[in-house]
Amino acid sequence: MAEISEPGEFDLDIESPWRFQIADEGPPMRQERARRTRQIILDVAAMEFAAKGFREASLQEIAVQAEVTKGAIYHHFISKENLAAYVVEEHYARWPSLVKDVKAQGLSPLGTLELLLDRVARAFHEEPIVQASARLQIERSNLAVRLPAPFVGWTLLLTDLLRAAESAGQLRPGLKPEAAARALVAAFFGVQHIADTLNEQADMLDRWGEVKDLMLPSIRRE
Repeated sequence: MAEISEPGEFDLDIESPWRFQIADEGPPMRQERARRTRQIILDVAAMEFAAKGFREASLQEIAVQAEVTKGAIYHHFISKENLAAYVVEEHYARWPSLVKDVKAQGLSPLGTLELLLDRVARAFHEEPIVQASARLQIERSNLAVRLPAPFVGWTLLLTDLLRAAESAGQLRPGLKPEAAARALVAAFFGVQHIADTLNEQADMLDRWGEVKDLMLPSIRRE
C-alpha cells in the first residue's frame, strides 16, 4: 500500500520536460467551429498514424474520416509532416496536467511514481494521440520535422520522484535515483513498444503490471 504524504511535500518540475514547439502555427482560430474542425482532423489523423504509420497514412483517408475536404486539412496544417508534428505536440502536452492530477492525490513519492506510471500505461492503452505519437517517434527518420528526443522528460521526472523517495527513506539503501529512473523508463517503454508491436496495445496494462510487480519491490526499502 502506498504511503500517504501531504500534497506539495516534495517538488516536481512538471512543465519544462515537455515544453517545446515543433509544428508550424496554423491560422488563428477565431471561431469555435474552426477549432472543432481542427481538433477533429487532429484526432482522426492520430488514429490513421497509429494504425498505419507516417508513410502509409493518407491525407485523403483522413479527410474522408473527418468528413472534411483535403483542402480543409491544408488550411489548418500546411503539410502531412506538420500534421504529424501537431500530433506529437498534443501527446506531450497531455503529461503536465496528468502529473499535476496524480501529485494532487497526496501520495508518497513512490506512491506517486506508481500511480503516475499506471495512468501513463492506461493512456498508451486507450488514447490514439499517445499511440500515434509513439509510432511517429519510432519512424522519426521518415519525417522532415525534427521531433523532440523521446524518453528524456520521463527520465528527468522519475529521477526527481526517486530523489524525493530517497529523502523520505523509501528507497533501498545504496540505490542511485538516476540509475533507477533510467531502468524504469527503459522497462516501461520497452513494454509499451512490445505491446504495440505484438498486440496493438491490447495487453499493455497486463504487461506493465508484470514489470511493475517485478521492479518496484526491488527499489523499495524493506
